[in-house]
Amino acid sequence: MRAQEITFLKLVQGDKQFQVPLYQRTYSWGREQLQRLWDDVSELVDQQLAGAAPAPHFLGSVVLAPGQLQAGGVQRWLVVDGQQRLTTLMLAFTALRDHFRETGQDRFADRVHKQVLANEFHEGLDHYRLLPTQADRDAYIACLGATPRAGGADNVGAAYRFFRGALAEEPEGRAEGWAETVETVLKDLLSIVEITAEKGDNVYRIFESINNTGVGLSQSDLLRNYVFMLLPQRGERVYQELWLPMQQQLGPKNLELLVWLDLVVRGNNKAKQSEIYREQQKRLEPLAGDEEALQREIALLAERGGRLLRILEPHRESSPALRTALERLASWGGQIHYPLALHLLDLVDAGRATAAEAAEALGHVESYLVRRMICQVPSNNLNRILMDAPKELEQDRSPADAVRRYLSGRRRKWPTDEELHEAVRTKPFYWSGRPHQRFHVLRRLEESHRSSEPVDFARADLTVEHVLPQRPPQAWYDLLAEETEDGQTPQELHDLLVHTLGNLTLSGENSRLSNHPFRRKQEILDSSSLRMNQEIAAAERWGRAEILDRADRLARSAAEVWPGPVGSVRSADEEWPGWAELRAALVAMPSGTWTTYGDVAELIGSHPVPVGTHLSGRPGVIGAYRVLTSDGRVSASFRWPEGRGSGTPQELLEREGVPFDAAGRAHRSRRLTATDLASLLGKDLPQDNPDDPLPDAENAAAAKRFEAQLKENQPEAADGVLAALRFWEQQGGYRTYGRHAETSCFPVLDAGTPTRPHTLWPFGLYPVSGTVEVVFQYLKDRSPFDDTALRRELLERLNAIDGIELAEAKLELRPSFPLQVFAAHSEELCAVLEWFVHTAALDLARRP
Repeated sequence: MRAQEITFLKLVQGDKQFQVPLYQRTYSWGREQLQRLWDDVSELVDQQLAGAAPAPHFLGSVVLAPGQLQAGGVQRWLVVDGQQRLTTLMLAFTALRDHFRETGQDRFADRVHKQVLANEFHEGLDHYRLLPTQADRDAYIACLGATPRAGGADNVGAAYRFFRGALAEEPEGRAEGWAETVETVLKDLLSIVEITAEKGDNVYRIFESINNTGVGLSQSDLLRNYVFMLLPQRGERVYQELWLPMQQQLGPKNLELLVWLDLVVRGNNKAKQSEIYREQQKRLEPLAGDEEALQREIALLAERGGRLLRILEPHRESSPALRTALERLASWGGQIHYPLALHLLDLVDAGRATAAEAAEALGHVESYLVRRMICQVPSNNLNRILMDAPKELEQDRSPADAVRRYLSGRRRKWPTDEELHEAVRTKPFYWSGRPHQRFHVLRRLEESHRSSEPVDFARADLTVEHVLPQRPPQAWYDLLAEETEDGQTPQELHDLLVHTLGNLTLSGENSRLSNHPFRRKQEILDSSSLRMNQEIAAAERWGRAEILDRADRLARSAAEVWPGPVGSVRSADEEWPGWAELRAALVAMPSGTWTTYGDVAELIGSHPVPVGTHLSGRPGVIGAYRVLTSDGRVSASFRWPEGRGSGTPQELLEREGVPFDAAGRAHRSRRLTATDLASLLGKDLPQDNPDDPLPDAENAAAAKRFEAQLKENQPEAADGVLAALRFWEQQGGYRTYGRHAETSCFPVLDAGTPTRPHTLWPFGLYPVSGTVEVVFQYLKDRSPFDDTALRRELLERLNAIDGIELAEAKLELRPSFPLQVFAAHSEELCAVLEWFVHTAALDLARRP
């Protein structure tokens, strides 16, 4: 074998083809890996545009073995290892090519296609420089060929759509030539080690050895070895007195975190946690030969380790005010505040700031994070903003004033009081942030009442509750019908209100509150210890007016709890963040799907009319043709941008596979709801999950509640559903139930071993709303259904049953069919369940 470091362009140029062999898994990179790569690319682009000379970014290795060379053909290479990054980069270039075409830069598009993607003078399969494994091939070729099916529901399509969206949202204030610089970075500044096997090498054995390596040294291990190599005289004493106690206190993971934070607080805000050994080595290298200076450096690191412990475990902080501020940020979760918090503790311990000043500064950080979450400001640059803070803060101001002024910077997007108020009224708060962050906001709002007998939140078992239910019975729709606007249905009004903050509260009585009419809920809420629940119970009814009135009160409280930026006026030319979210949602939609103006409005916290106005007034939004009226028709106001668009939106959607009826209405099975769009954007949607089972006693009570709700709301389907669940149990499965008011039921299968637990479930059954959700969204991450072909087979087996029509474009989502199907087709559904169990058993038998 031979190895060489090479750029991506040099790797792929020439008449060659990279073939992914059958033993390789299918393409599996998800949003997290794609975002990490794009962040690295964006950083290199910024450096290049700023006139710096960025060092190439090491992407990893690609192991190749020579394939068959035919006379006059292409040189074939088998991709032994590295197909994930190779496929990802090819898809990034495909999206870049299409971005150039979309923006009228055809010359650049042709250059990308001929230099990177295709063997220009070869036809058939030889035309493609990359040939993925068979399971991914059609999806990849659809993207490369720019067909209507490009960007489907599989991982290949999702990666293509991710890069299309990232390129469409060029950064604010971008320099001219930004997209061309992206091309330069992808071609010339991503460094790859090309490892080439010789003819006759056993490539499968090479693949096995590469993917079965032992545990390597951590970054902190490498740094420790380097430092003590430079301490031949003092090493043993320094290790015993400084390094070992620090290592024992923090543990390996937090020690590595400390070493990274030490770089960031010192001003190296570009440092990556994967490269801290190299960066620290570079910093300490000038001290080689000066053991006293190295000892001082380790002593300073150990002192910072003590401060990091106060951040990780706030009870260690002696100042009550600072302890409370640290506790609140710990409750918020994540490490995003660590660099700034560590910098502030440095100042306090050095006597350059008081604990009260540091606590006030951290209060501004909490306000910044909470307001952005409520207003759903995109978080893609949040890490960078807070990592830059220690270096960028004004030194001649108090820490609190310096932090507030820094976070108030124009491009740092700290929402104003006006923006906060509007978001509380309109944004789907239930889809914002993480569950613990939503709980944090509601808890702080409750605490703002300063009750004489406050609730002990540490002991209370509280969850977020919808007052207007998510799946309400008809009585609730009758109430909402009194407040609808012209042309608006009660369902549409419900969807715009249900997830807003004004309709949410905390309660420990979720199952009792259920979907009851408001009068029954009043009685339960009135007995609550929470002031916010007592206020809700005092209302005469619960509809649009009451929800918006409560939203106004909560917005005023939120503005007091979390003060806003300096100069609370948004610039007139600054775009509302919801429009960026709209564009991201449309790009994220797989081919063969459509949505409505109302669904988009629900997602971004707007109204169908301004959504339509925005789309008609901003031609060229990618995927705008996918937005239809509530009954699935093309809007009369839709217009293609001048010089673009071939055919009508209906014709284009039909080419993608969306059926339309004779009246021009798109088929409902291809519609993506606001919930689907939120899921595609990676929002953390609260869902019942069998991996979070109820305790036995609660599960038994939930079983009775499920059957009661089923028989009350779906009497015709009840016998068929229960017969199928009994059949499931005969196959070795069991039932578990959800925690929400509508008691969902999941048929679960243990498909793992005692040492490697692994559960599978095909459906979620909802007895009040009468739906069965097919959980492709979960199955795509669980063997064996992480194989797209098996999920597609499940879909096809279900679609063979009358009354079920699931769209292939929803293989990453949770499409549904009516629970009533069980009434006439219980036996056919049992056959699908039997196949599901058999498929899982075969997979378990094959596993080591």
